Amino acid sequence: MQQMATPPFYAPQAGECALFEHAWKKQLPLLIKGPTGCGKTRFVEHMAARLGRPLITVSCHDDLSASDLVGRFLIGNGSTVWSDGPLARAVRTGAICYLDEVVEARKDTTVVLHPLADDRRVLPIERTGEELVAPPEFMLVISYNPGYQNLLKGLKPSTRQRFVALSMNYPRPDVELAIVQAETGIAVHSATQLVQLAKSFRCLTEYDLEETVSTRLLVSAGRLLASGLPMQLACRAAIIDALTDDAATAEALGEVVRALIGDAP
Repeated sequence: MQQMATPPFYAPQAGECALFEHAWKKQLPLLIKGPTGCGKTRFVEHMAARLGRPLITVSCHDDLSASDLVGRFLIGNGSTVWSDGPLARAVRTGAICYLDEVVEARKDTTVVLHPLADDRRVLPIERTGEELVAPPEFMLVISYNPGYQNLLKGLKPSTRQRFVALSMNYPRPDVELAIVQAETGIAVHSATQLVQLAKSFRCLTEYDLEETVSTRLLVSAGRLLASGLPMQLACRAAIIDALTDDAATAEALGEVVRALIGDAP
């Protein structure tokens, strides 16, 4: 369980902090939609610390089941003991439970969330016969990347309509500049170059990229710069090679970097 006394750095964009706080006060679950690396997880961490609530984060994956979230019986020393999963622990302790990329989990997982995400605010534990009632401080937050949505991986309307929704995207250039500087400590000129590079990459449509350059990748490049790595190498390692395995595409993206930044370190 994660609890931070000082909120981690987060640059607000469009009233999302107020929305989160009002949803928490009114005991409403929150669905956050946005591309990879746009700041969804950092936003939740920031708000949990700001509200003074512990945070339990679950990174969802293909094998994540309802039992992984709720809990299971464990056998040890000749006895069987019930062990709460992260969702049950969050409900018992009044924490904020954040399910990152929830559409990656197995289908039975989202069904477990339904009674917690409506007016009942309960978590039935069938194997123990318990029905945990969420305290007022508990909040359920889920997120996913709409760019990965397809018929097999998506939220059903019966799930979506239980949540207040927040759409996030990559920050405006001035906000992204502030983020890169705050997270890396590099000079304004270098941070501006990275933000301009991101803007150019995000306009590219002729390359078959699953994702474009994220704020997270800019921060990684900036940290390499701060440690003394030349700009060209930092952009290659943290941005280009992170976006594609295709040699021709990587070379084309490298040309964009050279055109904007030049060959100087």
